Amino acid sequence: MNKGVVIVGGGQAAASAAAKLRELDGDIRITLLCGEPLLPYQRPPLSKKYLSGEMPLERLILRPQDWFDQQNIEVHCGQFVASLDRNQKQVVLSDDSRVGYDELLLTTGSKARLLPDASGAKAEGVHYLRAAIHADDMRPILQAGRKLVVIGGGYIGLEVSAVAAQMGMDVTVVELADRILQRVAAPETSNFFRQLHSSNGVNILESTGLEKIISENGRATGVAVSGGQIIDADMVLVGIGVLPQTELAEDCGLTVNNGILVDAKCRTSDPDIFAAGDCASFTRNDAIIRLESVPNAIHQAEIAAQNILGASLDYVATPWFWSDQYDVKLQIAGLNIGYDDTLVRPGKREGSQSVWYYRGDTLLAVDAMNDAPSFMMARRILEAGKSVPKSAAADAQTNLKDFV
Repeated sequence: MNKGVVIVGGGQAAASAAAKLRELDGDIRITLLCGEPLLPYQRPPLSKKYLSGEMPLERLILRPQDWFDQQNIEVHCGQFVASLDRNQKQVVLSDDSRVGYDELLLTTGSKARLLPDASGAKAEGVHYLRAAIHADDMRPILQAGRKLVVIGGGYIGLEVSAVAAQMGMDVTVVELADRILQRVAAPETSNFFRQLHSSNGVNILESTGLEKIISENGRATGVAVSGGQIIDADMVLVGIGVLPQTELAEDCGLTVNNGILVDAKCRTSDPDIFAAGDCASFTRNDAIIRLESVPNAIHQAEIAAQNILGASLDYVATPWFWSDQYDVKLQIAGLNIGYDDTLVRPGKREGSQSVWYYRGDTLLAVDAMNDAPSFMMARRILEAGKSVPKSAAADAQTNLKDFV
């Protein structure tokens, strides 16, 4: 029989791997197992245009059923994988049925980090946002005049805050750290987005801890924060980060370290099992990292697919990310891990700018706010393994093409 490849997951990595496998081999058996009752779909719009109602469900779907049928890819939706039997090389489904594989690709993604039950997070009206059904549950409450409290000032929380504020809601963001985006961005980027949200009526409370979510008759009505303040709420969104979905890998004995650990070929500790996307961790510059982004999911999944079919390609990460808030598009090139200096480069458009991260004299990353030219040039420079002198980067008149 032809080789059988099973893909576990229902996001960008799963869809990209399936497409690449079929592109390269018209005969292998491809089975795609999606835990949600939807075909593979994209996640970034969940906190933006899908949540606001601008994007219908059909546009979230990455490939229609007709495409999977035409490509002879078997898709099972709405049935989660219960376990992996590595000895028998079988995937055990929730109904106890089994699907055999020659090679297996795990693209299980990530899940929301949860508040402890003692915080009151089990109350009705407390939401997390990781799947389409979560956005569907939130949308009816997003109405002008209602009150939203967001726990966590990261990108998900700020993107939802922007949608809610534009719909006329009273929005408060509660951030435990000294500043929003502290874990992922420099003070200059935090300051930019704090000012942006404040100018749109969002109340941002930094250095403020959550004491408890207050509820009446089982429904959240407010949030008690450090200092004794109580903030009224019709809805609470918890956005305190995500964790990789590693349970299947852990239960069957695969090596896990901040994700399902893979080598340069995207192989796990089992040579017949690969992993890609948000769930996969790998070594980059002597550090084990994970990348939670669409470009990483696509590229890593395609490399895994090629290696499943016998290639011997190394996955070389070239990270880039984005976030949309109000009329601002943030584009990030590179990783700022280990930076010790930053500078701000003015953009060509009014209100646009970029923040450049350095370790010593080496450029690490760039945050570009409504400054696509700086983002594109920085990305090219970083992918070429080059840098830009700080004095040149800070000068808006410098032609960045000279450094590619």
